[in-house]
Amino acid sequence: MIFPCEKAVWYHLPQIRADLALELVKTGMTQSQAAKKLGVTPAAVSQYIHKKRGQQSVKSRIYRQEIKAAVKKICEDASSNELRLIVCKCCHQLQEEDAKCSGPEK
Repeated sequence: MIFPCEKAVWYHLPQIRADLALELVKTGMTQSQAAKKLGVTPAAVSQYIHKKRGQQSVKSRIYRQEIKAAVKKICEDASSNELRLIVCKCCHQLQEEDAKCSGPEK
């Protein structure tokens, strides 16, 4: 059995980081600045941007809106606690989407 947070660490967190990194760079932020905001290395941001890290799946409109709202808050210097809540909210959204795609559990 895979626990929800275990799946989050392996699949959802890299996806969220990739989406946040892409959106942060789109705002004009450098890869180094985005890396510092996300607490990752500039090399990791480069890999996210070049789609070498983070699952590249189709995302719902709701998830994309959450990412854009998160980027806005990050650009406004969100606290680490705010960032944690943002990431958790995005993760929950991805978990809900997974549940819809896979159908009811048996």
